[in-house]
Amino acid sequence: MSEPVFDKRDQLDKVAAGLLEGERIIAVYDAIGAGTGFLGLTDLRAVLQDNSFVGKRTAITSIPYGRISSVSFVADRNLLGRFASSSQIAITVGAAVHEVAFRGDDKARHAHDVILWHLTRS
Repeated sequence: MSEPVFDKRDQLDKVAAGLLEGERIIAVYDAIGAGTGFLGLTDLRAVLQDNSFVGKRTAITSIPYGRISSVSFVADRNLLGRFASSSQIAITVGAAVHEVAFRGDDKARHAHDVILWHLTRS
């Protein structure tokens, strides 16, 4: 079993504190931009920290892979045809779309591919 990939130890610790028995962390990536603090990926679910609640409140939301209907690369029109070069993804869950921007295309690509792998096996 390989060690999880992560950007910030405190974010990894937050995800680790909420693990179910037998669950393992794949990656925890710091997110940039308004609202999202990080995206954690385990072998069972995606974990999003949302910092956009009124009154400086934060939510940590778990999304089982079976509830995710799609994962997308998000890019400006000038990147059309090169979506794998995007540093932002969108995760669709029901009517909600969660956008996450990363510090680098490689992290966005890894997050996208982990989610897609789970989606194609559900």
